Amino acid sequence: MGPLAQRWPGLTRDDLAAHLAPGLPLPPGDPVRWARSDPAASIRAQALAERALPWPAAPAHAWARFRQDGDRGEYETSQFARVHRLSRAVVAALADPSPRALDAVLDGVVLLCEQSSWCWPAHDDAWDVRREVLPDVTRPFLDLGAGETLSQLAWIDAVLGRALDRRFPGVRARLRIEADRRVFVPFVTRRDWGWLTGQPNNWNPWIHGNVLTGALQLIEDPARRADVVLSCVRGLDRYVAALPEDGACDEGSAYWWQGPCRLIEAAMLLRDATDGWLDALQLPLLRAAVAFPLRMSLGAGWFVNYADASARPSSEQPWHVLYRAACAVGDADAAAFAVASAAYRDVQADDGLGRCVSELADGAWAGRSHTVAAVLPRQTWYPSVQVFVAREHEGHPDGLAVSAKGGHNGENHNHADIGTVIVALDGVPVIVDAGRPTYTAATFGPGRYELWPLRSAWHNVPLLDGAEQGVGPQFAARGATAALGADAATFAADLGGAYPSGGSLRREVILDRTRAQVSVSDAWDAGRTAEERFLLAGTLVVAEPGRALVRTLAGAECALCWAPPVPPQVVRTQMDDPLLQSVWGEHLTQLRLAPSGSNFLLIVARNDHNGSSAPAAAACAGSGGTTGEGSAHDR
Repeated sequence: MGPLAQRWPGLTRDDLAAHLAPGLPLPPGDPVRWARSDPAASIRAQALAERALPWPAAPAHAWARFRQDGDRGEYETSQFARVHRLSRAVVAALADPSPRALDAVLDGVVLLCEQSSWCWPAHDDAWDVRREVLPDVTRPFLDLGAGETLSQLAWIDAVLGRALDRRFPGVRARLRIEADRRVFVPFVTRRDWGWLTGQPNNWNPWIHGNVLTGALQLIEDPARRADVVLSCVRGLDRYVAALPEDGACDEGSAYWWQGPCRLIEAAMLLRDATDGWLDALQLPLLRAAVAFPLRMSLGAGWFVNYADASARPSSEQPWHVLYRAACAVGDADAAAFAVASAAYRDVQADDGLGRCVSELADGAWAGRSHTVAAVLPRQTWYPSVQVFVAREHEGHPDGLAVSAKGGHNGENHNHADIGTVIVALDGVPVIVDAGRPTYTAATFGPGRYELWPLRSAWHNVPLLDGAEQGVGPQFAARGATAALGADAATFAADLGGAYPSGGSLRREVILDRTRAQVSVSDAWDAGRTAEERFLLAGTLVVAEPGRALVRTLAGAECALCWAPPVPPQVVRTQMDDPLLQSVWGEHLTQLRLAPSGSNFLLIVARNDHNGSSAPAAAACAGSGGTTGEGSAHDR
């Protein structure tokens, strides 16, 4: 029995049928008023401009490309453009329900109803079942894309359905027919979905939350609606049961928005749809999960990024969702972080129509102060995923921050990165995790760990006897611990179990606040070799035996000193992937260090040209050396 079932023992269809209000619970207030508000102005303007343009095509050849050359972007880009335009058209029609505005919404709705599939091509199983590159229209596949389309149509029906049906009788019936055959029937009749029966990940709450949304609005029969909602609750319970009590997300900070966040949204929807009767928001693990984005923040839009997370995700995150969740569970710090993060962000229709509606209708959010500052925690330790984060100063990003992780190499969206370290100066990463590249067929195929950003050779961990880390849950850190003190914070683990040859490789990472420095020390079995590797962002100004100077992407200067003072091999890797380039610029630089013996020490500190540098930086200063650019060669 999972946590939700324990909270609602004996929950039945009849209970739900008696407590579920018909239709989606709309935010309070007049939809016309909030659709005409200033925050919606840019959405309305874009919708008006788009009325003269043809709708984006979603051609069959673009769908087929995933099975032919691995590209999933061409079709998804077209499909996303189509659904985002439809959401903008809905907002414009709410503000001014003129015939032309309703025509635009109808066109978008029918386009979705006439698509061969609501699925995204990377997920459809027609190839696996029939070796066909096009979707099987007789066997709809329920994936993230299908759930998102269902949710969008449900919200359209909730906020604009009556106006549409007055002008176009029968359109609401068409919505329900398509929702039933593409989502509700497959959801009820097929219970072998991998996202339901396999290891729980973000697919579970993302799909269940959208099916819940659709069922509340588009299933008319109370008993059948209650059946589907009950299945959603039980399905969500599998995900809740797999979540750690400390609130960590093993898929990384980027997927928090599609995993724990989607679960919290579903919990808020259940609460509102039952007038508070089903309220799971005070479960301790949900309250803990709300704090995760704040605890992974480095400041200035940068985040600790393990797994398939980006170090600098798009600023267009749905911060209002985090704000609502934080208010619901009573986390004032997380709410302030959401407000501060959204200071210069306009309301977006691209987040999903339900999220857009909620944000536009929230008067407290619209009236928020843009001078709120987020209070960054001094240090964090998540035992469940063995992730450690510590910063020099509590409350703000100035100074040094460091993160390290243990865990295992079979986690959701995993990279081979056991023991990896990230170091930031003034909130900007300097020793970095590259993050994920653009998704293709190779990203989740048998060649996943041939992609350089996912390999341990390109994370900040050693090669042991020339070998990279292994892949799978059996390759894991041993004895990972953290000590969080006022003057220093320490992470320690034996990384030897992450390598095929085993043995011992003891890593200790310390943030020393009294000396304003980070140290990384490794010790391994005598007679073995280790090659240390550190991936750097910014400009490598100096690289010589024992030291390097790096100018960060924000212009600060960071000193790296190491012992034994072996000469560095400098490898520059070009960012030929657009997603990676958008984060890091044209290139990243890797230092490769081959110490003799069986131990190694790296010290990182600010390089202060005014003579007040940290001890480690002072020890490195003034010895000259060759420039990193001159000694570099490309990957």
